[in-house]
Formats: sequence, C-alpha cells, structure tokens
Amino acid sequence: MEKKRQHSRQAGFTLIEIIAVLVILGILAAVAVPRFVNLQKEARIKAAQGLVASAQSALSMKYSEALLQNNGDVNATWNTLTTAPNPQSICDNNVQRDGYNGYTLTCSANNNVINIVVTTPDNEDVNGTFTNPGQ
Repeated sequence: MEKKRQHSRQAGFTLIEIIAVLVILGILAAVAVPRFVNLQKEARIKAAQGLVASAQSALSMKYSEALLQNNGDVNATWNTLTTAPNPQSICDNNVQRDGYNGYTLTCSANNNVINIVVTTPDNEDVNGTFTNPGQ
C-alpha cells in the first residue's frame, strides 16, 4: 500500500510575521502621534489668529461707522472707540465665536492702539493690534 501524502497548507501568520507587523505599527505610532498632537495645537493657534483678524475687522467697521457719525473728526472717533465700555464691548458684540469654545477674547485700549489678545484652550496667547487710522 502506498501512503498518500497530504499537503498541509499554512493557515494564518507566523509569530515572526505578527511581531514584524507590530514593530512597524509601533514605529509609525511613535512618529505619527506626536505629529498629530502638534497639528492640533497649530490648528488652535490658527483659529485664534482668525479670531484676532475678526476682532480687527469689527474694530475697523466700528471706526468707520463712528467716523461717519462724527463728521470725519478722527479724534472724536477714536475716543468713541476707546472710552468705556469699548473696545471690549465692540469685540464681545461683533465677533462671531460660534465653534470657538474655550477661547477667550480680550480687547483693551492703550493710547493710539487697541490690543487684542485671544487665548486658546491650551493657554497659548495670540496677540494683535488695531492702530488708530487717524494718526
């Protein structure tokens, strides 16, 4: 009688193959995760820069509106923008912050400059200014 040989087929992966895949995934994770976290931080800073630009735009619009109301008097117009409760109220009432949970926006006047500070949820400050256009 002849013995029939049965060919066995490999079903699955060898231990070496599994370890190689895990090592490769570990290396990719070690490289990709810090980069991904850094991208999130950069995105929050860019969003804060967008809020600064929005505040600058709102202040510019209010300056233009006040300039018309003050018949072109730049000193009276600047005083309108910088006296209490402005400029914080201008920033609070005219800058859209939908989707910016955790961000704070502060606008304060100092001589011929309005300082704009946006703080991200990571406590990173992004600064901007609005300078008196009449000077």
